[in-house]
Amino acid sequence: MPLFDAIADLPVTIDDYELERTSLDVSTGFTRVTTTVVMNGKGLQGRGEDVTYTGSDHDGFPEGLPVAGDHTLRSASAALEGHDLFAAPPEMEASRDYRRWAFESALLDLALQQRGVSLAAAVAREARPVRFVASTRADIGGWIDVDPALEFKLDPEESWDADLIARLAATGRVRVLDFKAYYHGTAVDMTPDPALYRTIATGFPEVVIEDASLEGECRDALRGAEERLSFDAPIHSLADVDALPVEVRWLNIKPSRFGTIERLLECIDACEARGVRMYGGGQFELGVGRRQIQTLASVFYPDTPNDVAPGIYNAGGPRPGLPKSPLPPFDQVGF
Repeated sequence: MPLFDAIADLPVTIDDYELERTSLDVSTGFTRVTTTVVMNGKGLQGRGEDVTYTGSDHDGFPEGLPVAGDHTLRSASAALEGHDLFAAPPEMEASRDYRRWAFESALLDLALQQRGVSLAAAVAREARPVRFVASTRADIGGWIDVDPALEFKLDPEESWDADLIARLAATGRVRVLDFKAYYHGTAVDMTPDPALYRTIATGFPEVVIEDASLEGECRDALRGAEERLSFDAPIHSLADVDALPVEVRWLNIKPSRFGTIERLLECIDACEARGVRMYGGGQFELGVGRRQIQTLASVFYPDTPNDVAPGIYNAGGPRPGLPKSPLPPFDQVGF
């Protein structure tokens, strides 16, 4: 049975919903803002987090959508169709999916709570311990000193020379390298560089290579590494996976990019059928969204290098007492 069909007819009663806005000053000139949709029904609350990156796009959040009533997950999702969830066009088009996911994940959370089951139970899976990596742009030496078993997802930079690449590779702890070639107009944009691609692919012969450009010389630089190529930013649906110019073997699953539960589960279904290895990705969630990406990893792809480290990893540098990988199974009632 398709995964979505296993939960699509879950009943969910919605009385109303409310919004909770959270912000965190991350650095000079940047404040991370997220908004949590809180769905109320039968004395319970379902939560979903909008991870839209542009702070001003959280203004004018819709407060009166006609979602109240007795629904199934399928019909509640359908009730959201045709409604513009932004008061003005968002700065990034991807934000439309992020906001839709906030409503959809809140609906799923509420439906599971009202049924009194976990996501794992609802889809007849076993929640398992979650392997995670730390994502950082800082030197990893201090992290390894604190936890020698910690694994990493790193963003290569133009300044990486042969000596640094050799030292990082020698740690044996790097699992994913993210070239961020599909980000545009953000603080993390990286210009595709075939020379760097070739050096990285050679220097890290077993590491997953994420979001590398496949245009021109860049594709030539990655010959022989096709089995390790992974994609993240371009993927918002199974159709996006099918449109890629290579046969995908790895995929970074960020649920908010898919917008709806149905599109997310359709892609997970297809990846399982095709033998595509998935791992979870985070988006600097400040609230329930982090637990939900960990729950998805626990149910569907627990053994891969999931970029879903507990949020406390984003709150400071290396220090004793941080949770270690793997995390316990996520089998809580709700999402």
